[in-house]
Amino acid sequence: MKSLRQQLLVITAVLIACGVVMIYSASAIYARESYGTGWYYLTRHLSYLTLGLLAGGAVLAMDYTWLRRHLKLLLGVCFLLLIAVLLPGLGYEVSGARRWFRLGFLSFQPSEAAQVIVILYMADVLARKQDRLRSFLHGFVPPMLILGTVVGLMLLQPDLGTSVALAAVVFTMLFVSGIEMIHLGPTLASAIPVVAILIASKPYRVRRILAFTNPWADPHGAGFQLIQSLVAVGTGGIFGLGLGQSRQKLFYLPAAHTDFIFAVISEELGLVGATAVLLLFLAFVWLGIKIALRASDLFAQLGSLGLTCLIGLKALMNMAVATGLVPTKGLPLPFVSYGGSSLIFNIMIVGLLLNFARGPVAVGARAVAVSSTAPEEPVAQPV
Repeated sequence: MKSLRQQLLVITAVLIACGVVMIYSASAIYARESYGTGWYYLTRHLSYLTLGLLAGGAVLAMDYTWLRRHLKLLLGVCFLLLIAVLLPGLGYEVSGARRWFRLGFLSFQPSEAAQVIVILYMADVLARKQDRLRSFLHGFVPPMLILGTVVGLMLLQPDLGTSVALAAVVFTMLFVSGIEMIHLGPTLASAIPVVAILIASKPYRVRRILAFTNPWADPHGAGFQLIQSLVAVGTGGIFGLGLGQSRQKLFYLPAAHTDFIFAVISEELGLVGATAVLLLFLAFVWLGIKIALRASDLFAQLGSLGLTCLIGLKALMNMAVATGLVPTKGLPLPFVSYGGSSLIFNIMIVGLLLNFARGPVAVGARAVAVSSTAPEEPVAQPV
């Protein structure tokens, strides 16, 4: 497992380094025009990166069995934060979405924390209740209630993209853990009309769908961002225009340093650079799955799988949006896009994966063992 941990660290470091370079490239001119200095977004990003490295190191240093014992408390805190962010005066609103707390020059998005805690809590529940997973009432309903509550609070922000990503990861974990398909199938089928209703209930979501099907029907309105992204991707060609030479970032492509940074990568580094980023994420997912397969207990296995799927799905959706394969979503590219909470919690996810790969921390001459099948107690006593 040591080699897996080293490889995961290297890939993460390369993605973070790529993000630092590309954030400055994509944002410098806009920042100079808006804030008087081209270093504005880069310095803030480096601040978030420092916090993320400290938080990731703390997660790596802890015994994950301790974290597992406190998941109910952490889940309760996440519920409170998701409610608090909706309250005027507490939550910070941007473009009609109330998703952030402002902490001085930093911002905190509680949905980022909730995703991680929900995945870990699901891993704990599914590991403890292996003997009851085939039961609809005791095995399937409790995870659905937790997921439904968290997703419902996220939708009130509103944040459909994050909600869909979290639900997809949890359903993957349920399927892998052995939940009956007779329970999963109807639930997935019923989710389709619900998503359709959610899209139809918000005019801006309808405009995004229409812009996705034919962005040139409204080139100066709903289709503008996608068209500019496609122009950037197409202009890059095989080898790109050169680092720092993007034209679309010159006030043409909105959110060039956040949601659409992959388009700037494609323009400046071409197909070669974009493919390299894609391969890095594929390698990250592959290593995460290998860690899940080799983890010492079922909780660590399911937790590794869920966290790896979350990073992989976010990366896939971001790159698909930039290339016009799916409608526009507000999901950043993990480790690469500018963003505070996203970067911090993505680094913490890496810390958790490295922790799971290491196994439970030894206590004295003995290791704390975690039972993956105990029906009542979340953590077994030391042996």
